[in-house]
Amino acid sequence: MSYAAQHLRETAEIVARLNPTDCEACVAELRATRDRGGRLFILGVGGSAANASHAVNDFRKIAGLETYAPTDNVSELTARTNDEGWATVFVEWLRTSRLNAKDCVLVFSVGGGNLEQNVSPNLVTALQFAQHTGARIVGILGKDGGYTAKVAHACVIVPVVNAATITPHSEAFQAVVWHLFVSHPDLKIAQTKWESVAATKL
Repeated sequence: MSYAAQHLRETAEIVARLNPTDCEACVAELRATRDRGGRLFILGVGGSAANASHAVNDFRKIAGLETYAPTDNVSELTARTNDEGWATVFVEWLRTSRLNAKDCVLVFSVGGGNLEQNVSPNLVTALQFAQHTGARIVGILGKDGGYTAKVAHACVIVPVVNAATITPHSEAFQAVVWHLFVSHPDLKIAQTKWESVAATKL
């Protein structure tokens, strides 16, 4: 079997094993955040940070949900990393943004964070602060979901089908799942461009 065939076969297996109930629970949390006038903060590192930036656009434009990603502010991100340390970059951003019980934190992560192993401590400290404020926590996660899965009110975990491809599948499926969220009838309020164009031709 070629690598391409193997990768696509794994992708199909992940799709078959994703839990629709978990997806619906996340949509319910996001809808409730919008309904109570809360904001959504999306946290991600590396490829997940790039996904967070894309997702901000979709949640704002398609779902009408006030949404931000701390990693979009490169100046503050690098200043805090330089002056205060990597573990502070999200928690202090959320503190300055006055995160509160009306808000929701959405985590995109391959592992979900683990303080004991010093993996994504910035996610863990941010989530500890979110818990303190009463904000809701949602995640799209890989592996076992790590710390995020332990404290999330709802999360989708991308199943591991091959230990050698955890990261590419986890990051790819972040996009699959958040696009599911914003196109869900309970969350979507604005038509996307190409669908609206197609509708006018029918």
